[in-house]
Amino acid sequence: MVTAFVMIQTATDSIPECAQQISEIEGISEVYSVAGDWDLIAIARVRRHDDLATVIPNELSKVPGVRATQTHIAFRAYSSHDLEAAFSLGLDD
Repeated sequence: MVTAFVMIQTATDSIPECAQQISEIEGISEVYSVAGDWDLIAIARVRRHDDLATVIPNELSKVPGVRATQTHIAFRAYSSHDLEAAFSLGLDD
């Protein structure tokens, strides 16, 4: 599974509509409205890197109101839950 984080700038008056349309794209698992330089962040989860070419430039970028995107591809996922589980292997309570 390939995970990518897509930062999205939209027309100011169309943030909710853009978020809704983007969330309906196959391969987009979540969309967040955020503060800062970007209006939305979408999380894309696809089977192959090539699938990102369909999801992001061919679909997401063509949603009316989307002005700019920047994509970051994840290499590895870390979470405190995973780290706790790894450190507790072999320990008895």
